[in-house]
Amino acid sequence: MNTLSYKTVSANKATVNKEWVLVDADGQTLGRLASKVAKLIRGKYKPNFTPHVDCGDNVVIINAEKINLTGKKWTDKSYIRHTGYPGGQRSLTATEMFEKDPTRLIEKAVKGMLPKNKLGSALFRNLYVYAGTEHNQSAQNPKAINLNDLK
Repeated sequence: MNTLSYKTVSANKATVNKEWVLVDADGQTLGRLASKVAKLIRGKYKPNFTPHVDCGDNVVIINAEKINLTGKKWTDKSYIRHTGYPGGQRSLTATEMFEKDPTRLIEKAVKGMLPKNKLGSALFRNLYVYAGTEHNQSAQNPKAINLNDLK
């Protein structure tokens, strides 16, 4: 019996095939969109997924200003940061952050679902979020996908 056929295939930087994917956030719920996008960036939908390698796709998200939040999250959800000075804790509600920059809501949601290490930082650079329908990645010919088809 040939035992070499049972070897686990592990992807590396040279053997991985990265694609460009276009996601439309129009009418999508923030958390559900973010979890599926994080899986796409991580590469979990690919058969040759390897946990320690960047084997995911580059994701372009358009229409970030048309995102939905359920319940009272627009007023109750708060984003807390610290300036570094004593008493420097600042917070913004989801509405305030959305008014400043609608792309930051999606970026923070996706970043929180990626690994908290060097690989997670590298994976986050594969995300491109735009408020409108226009994006700068048209030269890469991103393939439009429907997130509702993904599990």
